[in-house]
Amino acid sequence: MPTEQDLEQKLEQLKSVVKELAGVLVAFSGGVDSTFLLKVCLDVLGKDRVLAVTARSATYPERELNDAVKLADMLGARHIIIESEELDIPGFSDNPPERCYYCKRELFGKLTAIAREEKLSYVVDGSNFDDTGDFRPGMRAVKELGVRSPLKEAGITKDEIRTLSRRMGLPTWDKPSFACLSSRFPYGEKITRKKLDRVARAEEVLRDMGFSQYRVRSHGDIARIEVKPEEMARFFERGLREHVATMLKEAGFSYVTLDLLGYRTGSMNEVLKEEEKAIWKN
Repeated sequence: MPTEQDLEQKLEQLKSVVKELAGVLVAFSGGVDSTFLLKVCLDVLGKDRVLAVTARSATYPERELNDAVKLADMLGARHIIIESEELDIPGFSDNPPERCYYCKRELFGKLTAIAREEKLSYVVDGSNFDDTGDFRPGMRAVKELGVRSPLKEAGITKDEIRTLSRRMGLPTWDKPSFACLSSRFPYGEKITRKKLDRVARAEEVLRDMGFSQYRVRSHGDIARIEVKPEEMARFFERGLREHVATMLKEAGFSYVTLDLLGYRTGSMNEVLKEEEKAIWKN
């Protein structure tokens, strides 16, 4: 556990990194990390030197977009929404292991152009220090386009971001982690708008049922539900179990299952061989 002194030092280091950037475009999803980063950028640089940009797409649920709009307004940030349709990117919908590279390359290419027009020195994203561990081919696009990751540079972890966010009064401090809906499909399975909508509807059911962290992984007609291990017992409640199964079938799944290992980030990467991951290591 970090000490109070450790947290303060990391926060000061983050502010120092942001100050050196002079003017930034924040890739803003409205999640825990990007909201915290936007808040610090505004505090350090001021509203005129910060622009938050959110991309609307089929892989980003409408409720997440609405949350981002409200949060940017709450923080008093300049905020624009752009269109970024990943399904139109050659190779993306085929869902190869490097899928995120194609997505990030396209998105950050657009953000870099906007930053140039706005005379802002850098595009920054909310990648944190924990993101150095998992298989993340999108990080190569970040490096290639010169995007900065201040949270990672300051060595700040996800838990530390939540702690600092809580102290700052940010409502996202306990918001569940979210990842692009494309991460719900096994590599090689074709991604379509219809499948993305089906997963979004299914996850909305779990959200409305009050689960704190969840994923609905799509395996053809099978929905594989991931929730925290401590929340699995809720599925032994007959009424809840039957309700979830009924709603997910109405969303378009034929079978509904519960993953006994529970929620974990990047579970679709577990089938990748180490040599496949090594190609895209930072």
